[in-house]
Amino acid sequence: MPNLNKVIGEEIRRLARKEVRAELASTQKGLRDARRQITSLRKQVQEQQRDIKALTRQLKRSSAATQSDEADTPRPRFSADWVAKHREKLGLSAADYGRLVEVSPLTIYNWEKGASTPREEPLRRWARVRQLGKREALRLLEEMDEE
Repeated sequence: MPNLNKVIGEEIRRLARKEVRAELASTQKGLRDARRQITSLRKQVQEQQRDIKALTRQLKRSSAATQSDEADTPRPRFSADWVAKHREKLGLSAADYGRLVEVSPLTIYNWEKGASTPREEPLRRWARVRQLGKREALRLLEEMDEE
C-alpha cells in the first residue's frame, strides 16, 4: 500500500500547481494588456514629438519671415518737432495723443521736448498715428472711451 503521506503531498502539490497556473494566467493576461497599452502610448508620444518638432520648425520659419519683413521695413524717421506739430494739428492734449500712441502723456511731452526718443514699437505706433487726420483721431479716441 502506498504511503498515505506521499499520496496526500502529491495531491496537494498538484492542486497548488493548478491554482498557481490559474492565477499566473490572469496575471500574464494583465501584463500583456499593459504591454500593449505601453506600446500604444509610446507610439502616441513619438507622433506628438514629431508634431512638436514640425510645429517648432514652422514657428521658427514664420517668426524668421516676420523678422525679415520687419527688417526690410525701414525704421520710421522721428523728429521732436513732428510730434508737437502733429499733436497741435489734431488739436489734442498730450494725454489724448498718448492714448492714441499707447504711451503716457509724460512720454509725449518728453518726445516733444527732445528729452527722449521712442523705442522701436512705440515708434511704429507713432508712425501709424502720424498718418491719421483729425476726424480719424477723434473717432479712435471715442471708440477707446466706449470700451
